[in-house]
Amino acid sequence: MLLAIDIGNSSIKFGIFDGSELFYKFSIQTKRDYTVEELLFDRLKVHRRQFIQVDIAECIVASVVPELNAVVAQACRELFKITPRFVDETWDFGLTIKYEPPSAAGADRLINAHAAATKYGKPVVICSFGTATTIDVVNEVGEYIGGLIAPGMATAAKALNMLTAKLPNVAIEKPQSVIGNTTVTSIQSGIVFGHIAMVEGLLSRIFLDFSSVSSVRSVVHSTETTETTETTETTEQHGKEMQVIATGGFAHLIAANCKMIDTLDKNLTLDGLRIIAEG
Repeated sequence: MLLAIDIGNSSIKFGIFDGSELFYKFSIQTKRDYTVEELLFDRLKVHRRQFIQVDIAECIVASVVPELNAVVAQACRELFKITPRFVDETWDFGLTIKYEPPSAAGADRLINAHAAATKYGKPVVICSFGTATTIDVVNEVGEYIGGLIAPGMATAAKALNMLTAKLPNVAIEKPQSVIGNTTVTSIQSGIVFGHIAMVEGLLSRIFLDFSSVSSVRSVVHSTETTETTETTETTEQHGKEMQVIATGGFAHLIAANCKMIDTLDKNLTLDGLRIIAEG
């Protein structure tokens, strides 16, 4: 069986695959100062029975926390007697990487792009909602053309708490109304509905940029009215053509309230690691 590990800024996700089936998964909180002993005997102890019951033949890892790479690698060697492979920008993702420099794109973003293009076709937009919110684009010819990075919802909420004297740190939940009648629901509304509005606005702009890059418009109109009408039609057209995939810890909250998102894929990164390992 294959063990896929996604080392993120907030959590480390583990997935065991039997072929293409995600057999078992769990996650632990990310701590940048984990020791091998703490990881093995504290954080992974409760899951060790499941590990012992299966034969892990291969391990593949995506990491955005370099200081944990050696610790996770040693834990894998002690538990499974195998050395994990760490995915970086030098791997063959089946995409032409247009990001500059490619190493700055992040293994998780490239893995998600590869997985989404493989599973859902091209062109495709990948929205990942975690510590940061990232939106990435793969065009119709298989080029990873880049994307954008914004603070995630929990990060924004924490910043409000840390940088103000009276605002509390709140749970990331959708309030019943966009108009909050308490400080907590007001912050939740600003964070959640504000994030949804941001994503919708950014996706609209991505569709416009993409249509321009792809040379969809064949006629340049001189009047503002005509140009606005054509832009709207082009956006609608590309909104239907481009699949928008959501993943990450807060993806369910955004996807349920954003009609521009087509598919919620909670395990996109883990599945992407599997696809890469099989390739």
